[in-house]
Amino acid sequence: MTAPDKDWQAYARFAEHLAEAAAREIMPFFRTRPDMDNKLASGFDPVTAADRAGERAMRELIESTFPDHGIVGEEYGERPARSAFTWILDPVDGTRSFVCGMTSWATLVGLIFEGRPTVGVMHQPYVGEMFVGTPQGSIFKHAGRSSPLLTSRTASLAEAIATTTAPHLYRSQRQSRFLAAVNEAVRFMRYDGDSYFFCMLAAGQIDLAIDAGLQSYDIAALIPIIEGAGGIVATWDGGQAAGGGDILAAANRALFDQASALLGTD
Repeated sequence: MTAPDKDWQAYARFAEHLAEAAAREIMPFFRTRPDMDNKLASGFDPVTAADRAGERAMRELIESTFPDHGIVGEEYGERPARSAFTWILDPVDGTRSFVCGMTSWATLVGLIFEGRPTVGVMHQPYVGEMFVGTPQGSIFKHAGRSSPLLTSRTASLAEAIATTTAPHLYRSQRQSRFLAAVNEAVRFMRYDGDSYFFCMLAAGQIDLAIDAGLQSYDIAALIPIIEGAGGIVATWDGGQAAGGGDILAAANRALFDQASALLGTD
C-alpha cells in the first residue's frame, strides 16, 4: 500500500487493516482464560500472549509498508520515526476485561502526524464493531454498514451520563476529589468500560468520559474519533490529551467547561 501525505482516508483504511490483522492473532485466545504476566514490580498490570501477538502483527505490517514511520506500542515500546508519522498501538485495551471474557476490550490504532492524532480506529472483533475517526469526520462500522458518529446535545452536567474505568485508578487526593465531584454533579456514573466509553461518547450514547493516569496508547487513537464526532477531549486542565495523563472527554464545549470547572472545588 502507498498513501500520499495527508490522504487520511487511505491511512484510515490501513489502520483498519492493522486492527483486523491484530484480531486474527488475538481472537484465538479470547475466552480461553489465557495466562497473565504482571508488567509491574508493585501493583498489577496484566499482559497476555494475545497482547503480544496482536502488536507484533501490526508492527510487522507497518514496518514493511511504511518503513519511515515511527511506532509506539504498549508491549514493545518505541521505534523512532524518520518522517512526520508515528503509529500508536494498543493491541488489547482492557486486558482485564479480555481475560474475564467480557467484550469491553478493544484494539486501538492511532496515527500521529506532526505531533497531533489525526487518524484513529477502535475495533472490537468479537462483536464486529469498528469506530473510525479522521479529519473528515467519524463513522461507525458494523455488519457491512457505515453510519456517521455525532455526539449528544446534552448541555447540562446535571442531565449528563458520565463514565470512567474504575474508581481505584484515582490514586491522588486531587484525582479522587474530582471523581467525587463529577459523580455528584451528573445524572449517573457508569464504570468499567475502558475505551468503549470514549467511543460511546462519540456515538452520542453518553455525555462525559473521564479517566486518570492514561498512557498515550490508551487515548491517542480515540482523539480523532471523539473530535470527528463533534466532541472535546483534553487533559483535566485543558492541555493536549495525546500524551496521556488525566483525561476528560465531553460531548460539547459547554459540558467540558462545566466538568473542568469542578477542579476548582478541590
